[in-house]
Amino acid sequence: MNRVKMYCLTIRIKKNDNTDGKRTHHVILDLLKKSQITGATVWTGIGGYGKHGASDLHIEGITVNMPLIIEIVDDKSKIESVLPEIKKIVDGNGLVTIHEVDCL
Repeated sequence: MNRVKMYCLTIRIKKNDNTDGKRTHHVILDLLKKSQITGATVWTGIGGYGKHGASDLHIEGITVNMPLIIEIVDDKSKIESVLPEIKKIVDGNGLVTIHEVDCL
């Protein structure tokens, strides 16, 4: 079985985060599409916490600032090309990680 080395970029933000009046995850997805990143997945969490406090989901009909994870797997060069802009968008409101992965 052949394995291909790729890179996984993971961005952790909150659902209610905004960038220039638009939800941050939409801004990031727009950037990734424009940059021809192969694909991205936005995952919704049910709870968490970080340096800016808790991220919780309340089921009483109201969702409150749930954690979001945006995950991208692509070539190292394509991921590195978007990192400076991702850093600007996320700023101090989230966490960005990158690691090498084996794809089958």
